[in-house]
Amino acid sequence: MTVLNIATSIDALPPPKMQGDKVNVYYGAKQALFDVDLSVRERHVTALIGPSGCGKSTFLRCLNRMNDVVEGARVEGRIALDGQDIYDRGVDVVQLRARIGMVFQKPNPFPKSIYENVAYGPRIHGLAAGRAELDAIVETSLRRAGLWKEVSDRLDQPGTSLSGGQQQRLCIARAIAVSPEVILMDEPCSALDPIATATIEELIDELRQNFTIVIVTHSMQQAARVSQFTAFFHLGVVVEYGETPRVFTTPVEKRTQDYITGRFG
Repeated sequence: MTVLNIATSIDALPPPKMQGDKVNVYYGAKQALFDVDLSVRERHVTALIGPSGCGKSTFLRCLNRMNDVVEGARVEGRIALDGQDIYDRGVDVVQLRARIGMVFQKPNPFPKSIYENVAYGPRIHGLAAGRAELDAIVETSLRRAGLWKEVSDRLDQPGTSLSGGQQQRLCIARAIAVSPEVILMDEPCSALDPIATATIEELIDELRQNFTIVIVTHSMQQAARVSQFTAFFHLGVVVEYGETPRVFTTPVEKRTQDYITGRFG
């Protein structure tokens, strides 16, 4: 299927950081994605929208091979990071997931202290030569996640002692502590109240200065607020992809318009 991808000027678009070509995903005999072609632009936010069960989270999990751990899952096609196929046999999945971090729908801090939650990744990947370097990484990550001022005097307390919104920012700090190039977010605000959601959205806008971000969201308003590019999924197919203002204001596909205007979903 031809995906509608209309932009003002192809030359004006940022380069793709990741590229999916003819991606098909199967869970046993059931096919969940059909010939998905999708570019993820560097240092921009790409939102994946669509009704429940449309394949957007399935595609997100393909981007750092999380489907590898799902029994019976099979991925066909090509997904590249900086031009290299991430499903190539020579790719180290542990290193890949250090380059492509993930933040889940429900905040999931480790049962450790706030400090250890953030220090865990840099420690196992050998990113710090000593305690001083590790301290600096933890502080920088918490600052980038907008959490440092709130927790700097209680780093030894459990991460689970924080509020829901703070826990999600802690998970974001944990993800960026290993200096990933891409951050995947699977409905990161769905379990949060409106105030915490607004804080996370502001944080996403700041993080895109340094990271490439892909976000799955059930909220079209959120997609419109935080993303520069939007892909609309329906029944396992990318129906339309393009710059967010264009997709929301002048969609080319009738199914996109029907979804955005609430005719189905």
